[in-house]
Amino acid sequence: MRASLIALLAFAAGVLVMLLVQGWLPHPAAQASRVPPPAHSAPAWLDDAEAPAPPQDDWPEQAPTPEQVLYTQPKLLDTALAKLRPRIPGKPNLYLLAFAGDGTEAVFHNEAEYAARLFTRHFGPTAHALVLENSPDTLSTRPLATWSNLESALDGLADAMDPQQDILLLYLTTHGSEDHTLLVDMDPLPLDQIGAQDLGAILAARPFKWKVMVVNACYSGGFIPPLQGDGTLVLTAARSDRSSFGCGNDSAATYFGRAWLVDALNRTPDFIAAFAQAKGEIAKWERQDRLLPSEPQMAVGKGIAAQLARWRDGLELGPTVPFQPATQPQAAMAAHP
Repeated sequence: MRASLIALLAFAAGVLVMLLVQGWLPHPAAQASRVPPPAHSAPAWLDDAEAPAPPQDDWPEQAPTPEQVLYTQPKLLDTALAKLRPRIPGKPNLYLLAFAGDGTEAVFHNEAEYAARLFTRHFGPTAHALVLENSPDTLSTRPLATWSNLESALDGLADAMDPQQDILLLYLTTHGSEDHTLLVDMDPLPLDQIGAQDLGAILAARPFKWKVMVVNACYSGGFIPPLQGDGTLVLTAARSDRSSFGCGNDSAATYFGRAWLVDALNRTPDFIAAFAQAKGEIAKWERQDRLLPSEPQMAVGKGIAAQLARWRDGLELGPTVPFQPATQPQAAMAAHP
């Protein structure tokens, strides 16, 4: 009897191993790098000051169903890539990829939409823009901001760009955690979260020589180590151990988004100079509101400042682009964000 039981257990173990090898069962290592999707309530790691509002109980009535939204992602992304205007030959071009991760707050949607308008209207024909966003308002018109779409969008941009000459600008706006993970949420879709090391690996696997990485989230300074390097400028909204401010449904833009995108980049096309201006403006707002300073961070890799200067050379700036949020905040904005 004992021998039979041992033989039966051995057979069962063999079947499980065979299924694992053939891909019928998920391999633990295949999912180790992806963070499970957040619960429907606010994630425990969010600071009270930046916790998102509770998600709406109902999926938007006029939107496709969640399954339809997921099914249409490849088509939406292909359409968005096809709409990129032609690359201008003979000089560096800049390609913006805006990623608005949290679908429960319109503030991130507002910033992604504004960034696309700013770059395509103010910085001329050598600036191109692609938007990934989680928003109830754009489920049928914009590709979702997801891990998979981020990778696919980067692959599509690599094909459209000259990766050895052109500059990728990745602008990520969402909530951030103390363990340096970006919130990716479009309830009830089960979306994976993106950590600092994940993002570093995603970028390292692609051929972009020149990059500007902007992480607008709490604790975003923790993204600098895996992103920094030669040919890369990294800008973050806060230190690795500090919150940033201005999110929530009573705000139209975050402090960093308002200061760097709206105010500074309408004054200068120099991203580094714009960061210095934005940092001073944010510090003033934080003193007025008696907030613990967020202390935005910057890391300038070898060669990127010179390449950005080559892109700016001969740039014919258009008129300033007013900030007109796609979705108005629930309460009127204060004098600053």
